[in-house]
Amino acid sequence: MKIIIPMAGMGKRMRPHTLTVPKPLIAVAGKPIVQRLVEDIAATVSEPIEEIAFVVGHFGKQVEDGLIAIAESMGAKGKICYQDEPLGTAHAILCAGDTVSGNIIIAFADTLFKTDFRIDPEKDGVIWVNKVDAWQNFGVVELDGDGHITNFVEKPQEFVSDLAIIGVYYIKDGDTLRKEMQYLLDNDIRDKGEYQLTNA
Repeated sequence: MKIIIPMAGMGKRMRPHTLTVPKPLIAVAGKPIVQRLVEDIAATVSEPIEEIAFVVGHFGKQVEDGLIAIAESMGAKGKICYQDEPLGTAHAILCAGDTVSGNIIIAFADTLFKTDFRIDPEKDGVIWVNKVDAWQNFGVVELDGDGHITNFVEKPQEFVSDLAIIGVYYIKDGDTLRKEMQYLLDNDIRDKGEYQLTNA
């Protein structure tokens, strides 16, 4: 199992805190958000975490060394990948290169969650959602009667669903996902000016 953590954003919504510390490294109860995220993910999987790819802007060597140390503390190889231009979530994930293969978990670095289930590695994919009041501020999912996702809507103007995508995804076949995301870039398929994971 590999984890990809896109975290190249500027953290504008969390200013002034992010003026001196990258958003994923802001401490919550004594630990950086990204460390808590990795620990929470590890609690949901039954197989070892082999590699953690951090997709960053240029935060500097000290930050990058800290991220590698977080990966190593989980018994995983740490990898720093760069997203030099903010072109969307699909582009950020593609910046992780060959890490986008096999069983992967994609987790956006500003996500904190607790869960009481373990990922079934035989499932094709799992997307974490949470019921919210301000559904128009989030990407949401529509479900069928069996609880399977049938549609994604990014920040709907009219009510579609109140199940917001929280930014954590399990994908059984990272290779296929990589091809689908590359298709978006190759064909310049954008949503609100960016290449989005949910379009893949």
